[in-house]
Amino acid sequence: MKIKIYIYYTKMFCSVYNLFITLLASVLMRGSLYVHGNLENEFKHVTCGSGVKLLNPYHRVRLHSHEVKYGSGSGQQSVTGVGNQDDINSLWVVKGKMGTPCKRGNPIKCGSTIRLVHQTTKRFLHSHLFQSPLSNNQEVSAFGENGVGDEGDHWSVICTSKYWNRSDRVRFKHTLTKKYLHITGDTFGRPINGQSEVSAYSNTEPGNEWEAVEGVYIQANSDK
Repeated sequence: MKIKIYIYYTKMFCSVYNLFITLLASVLMRGSLYVHGNLENEFKHVTCGSGVKLLNPYHRVRLHSHEVKYGSGSGQQSVTGVGNQDDINSLWVVKGKMGTPCKRGNPIKCGSTIRLVHQTTKRFLHSHLFQSPLSNNQEVSAFGENGVGDEGDHWSVICTSKYWNRSDRVRFKHTLTKKYLHITGDTFGRPINGQSEVSAYSNTEPGNEWEAVEGVYIQANSDK
């Protein structure tokens, strides 16, 4: 199996993110490194094991988390949206659902169930029947310890093609509660001043559309 990785980044990315990219590339056996602009067509899909940033194009913020817990609801690690495209805490790794791991480098099929793992804290994007603090929608948090979570970490990828394309706008539907990963535009005060609330919402609207933007995209090809 030959692994190729494609790195899509902005000129302003921080040194920590660049270090992560370098380490990831070095541990992939027989890997080949491609820089943004060379292989756009070959790496058009979001694939299992890729580390991606997810942009909400309506509100222009990226899905984000950090070591800040909610002061209400579940008290778990908060998930927000941030405008800064260079923040390392906005990177999420695409994984298969519990008990059914996806094969690294395989494109993610539309309609399939995935988990998103926060690269920095190793917690899963999660939702459950708690109320979100600002909009009173359903709370979205980052949950789990040491790579162990539960079925509240499962999200279905809703898109119209066969596979999740990087250029597409997609939705993430929580498999247990049937609500969509959503941005309302409501923003927090201290200690996360100006960051947007992320919640889960019942109806489809522009606030729950997402695009895969910067990241480390992995593709697996069988050796000839």
